[in-house]
Amino acid sequence: MDVVVVPTAVDVATYAADLVAARIAAEPGMVLGVATGSSPVGIYRELARRRTEGTLELSHLTCFALDEYVGLAPGHPRSYAAYLDREIARPWGLASSRVRVPEASRPDLEVAAAEYEQEIAAAGGIDLQILGIGTNGHIGFNEPISSLSSRTRVAALTAQTRTDNARFFDGPDDVPTRCLTQGLGTILEARQVVLVAQGERKAAAVAAAVEGPVAARCPASVLQFHPRTVLVLDEAAASGLTSGTCLRPVPGRGDGGGPRGSAPAS
Repeated sequence: MDVVVVPTAVDVATYAADLVAARIAAEPGMVLGVATGSSPVGIYRELARRRTEGTLELSHLTCFALDEYVGLAPGHPRSYAAYLDREIARPWGLASSRVRVPEASRPDLEVAAAEYEQEIAAAGGIDLQILGIGTNGHIGFNEPISSLSSRTRVAALTAQTRTDNARFFDGPDDVPTRCLTQGLGTILEARQVVLVAQGERKAAAVAAAVEGPVAARCPASVLQFHPRTVLVLDEAAASGLTSGTCLRPVPGRGDGGGPRGSAPAS
């Protein structure tokens, strides 16, 4: 696990987009895992900007969403399918068939979960997975006490997550209570992971993921086992890291005033 610390949330989006764009340029037809929520939006919009400028081709990608709410009608504006249409499919010039989302409106959710795993495998697996992190350490909707080897499944959302996501709905009572999410074991099979976090509200979760023990109480800590994970943080999100995390300049970024990176934390 490597950690890159940059001054602001805007810098997080730019730096992470650089990482993702470099991989896409090398493998235009790659399989990209896409998180939802507010954390990765800056990445998606920066990649869309580069596409508009003609410096990056995105239309050959295949994208797999991490999760979807259970109980929202197809086409609901707060569904993650709608989010990905707004933030990825249309801005990136992707055919809708290239953006896959768990079918959480089906009555047979366990079958839908198993079929989603099969779709990922049939596509050759995830080449690069973009992640955010919840204030309770969740990645995807793998809440605390999730099995560290879990697969795509139906999961219950904690009260904390529903409170955090209430800003996207009319209020906490309107946030669904269940979801269909890739499991931690599924996420760990991605060949590369880029996790972004911004703001002091994420500092405790980031510290637990990077410096704490690998434990189900902080699901993101399982990334300590992943061989190619980079965390890109603004200074506020990194503020909970202790002095034992050795910061050094990121190679190629200069040694004065630029983004900083940590030595691998695990």
